[in-house]
This record gives sequence, structure tokens and C-alpha cells, in this order.
Amino acid sequence: MQVAIVVLAGTETHEGLGRLVNALEAAKELKEAGDDVTLVFDGAGTQGLAEVANPEHKSHRLYAAVQEQVAGACSFCARAFGVRATLEAAGIRLLNEYDQHPRYYVAGAVRPNALAGS
Repeated sequence: MQVAIVVLAGTETHEGLGRLVNALEAAKELKEAGDDVTLVFDGAGTQGLAEVANPEHKSHRLYAAVQEQVAGACSFCARAFGVRATLEAAGIRLLNEYDQHPRYYVAGAVRPNALAGS
């Protein structure tokens, strides 16, 4: 199965963190089942990604388990949420294919590894 998960939730609220963690957990489950899963972070999700990419964050181990499935984060939103430099320092690709935003792909059409180094 090919699945794309778009994460729009940040970590400023308990609800937002819950949505972010649920997206990471779903990606982990799909990956372990042998499915082709891709994560894209947009909107407040760019801020959430910056948080969980930090090794000190309580959900970092979960993020690390699916890090290879991360296609990247919206370039425009990373700047708007003030996390562009943090994401760049973490080696996370900034997506800007459509008006500085990610182009939404059909599930499985773009694989994270195919984006690496692009």
C-alpha cells in the first residue's frame, strides 16, 4: 500500500501534539507493515517537526523511527512559523514546488529517498 500523510499540527496545544504523535505512530505502523509511507509537514506541522526533530523532545524516538519517511516541510510555512533555520540545521528538506509550498502528491508518487539530494 502507498500512503501519504500530511501533518498540519504543531505542538503548542495538547491536542496538536496528539495529532502530530498520531501521524508519526501511523507512519511507523505502516512502515513496519512494509507499506510505502511518506510524511509531508505543512502549516503548523513545520513547527511540530522542528520540535520532535530535537533529540531532547519526548517524542523524538518516535520521530527517529520514521525519519527516513519524511519527504520534507513546507518552505513558506517553515519561515512563517520561525523554524526554517532549525529544520535546515536538522537536514530536513524544505519543499517549495508550488508557490513556495509543497506540491501535494498522489500517495506514493514521490518517495522520501527519491527526494533526498534533490
